[in-house]
Amino acid sequence: MNVNGININHYDRGTGEAVLFLHGWGSNFDSFISFLDSLTGYYRVCALDLPGFGKSQEPPTAWSVGDYADFVLGYIRQLGLERVILIGHSFGGRVIIKMAGRKDPPLDFPKIILVDSAGIRPEKTAKQKIRQSVYKLVRNIISIDFIEKRWPELLESWRRKNASADYLNASPLMRQCLVKTVNEDLRRHLPLISSPTLLIWGENDTATPVEDARVMEKMIPEAGLVVLKNAGHYSFLDQGYTFGRVLDSFLDIKRT
Repeated sequence: MNVNGININHYDRGTGEAVLFLHGWGSNFDSFISFLDSLTGYYRVCALDLPGFGKSQEPPTAWSVGDYADFVLGYIRQLGLERVILIGHSFGGRVIIKMAGRKDPPLDFPKIILVDSAGIRPEKTAKQKIRQSVYKLVRNIISIDFIEKRWPELLESWRRKNASADYLNASPLMRQCLVKTVNEDLRRHLPLISSPTLLIWGENDTATPVEDARVMEKMIPEAGLVVLKNAGHYSFLDQGYTFGRVLDSFLDIKRT
């Protein structure tokens, strides 16, 4: 499927009211595939590999969260939908917050489910601030043209020792997208989300800790939180059975 000039891999099965799944950073919609398939008898289920992930093309430039939100809105409209339930994990949740947390949401989002969602930028400790300053200083020094041409492997070696796995595994363009993404705090959007919102979190999530979920629960007007025990950042995989039952309950699915 081509959306706004970008070829994307997507999933569109079932009939009835629409549900859209958005995956996390470095992932694709296959991570949700068992849940996608299980809902097709009750909903029209849609999902896509966001640009730069899975089998979809990279964006033409370094996109921000807002750019991804606009792209997903374009995808929804291209499907002919005006009303859709949103489900997003991690980065996908971040995109949903950006879409739904507007003064005048462009579409009707009857329900939202945020799973171990990103969007809360943590306050850095003094040690982290010093480490970041040193990292930037060294990066700028070894990025000087002369040094980079003379020792091209030096900068990448420094990155491998100091950057996150998400950053290291990304292409040069997607690294720029990641930097834009993680540096934006979305708290200001949370009070503008008017849809009933379910937060599902792994109690042992270290990437987006439960404390983030509690902030979202307080700031989103109609939010409730379910914490899954013995689950981490991929709570829907760690506790798939329980996650599925919670999902069914919120989506009013009664299985026989």
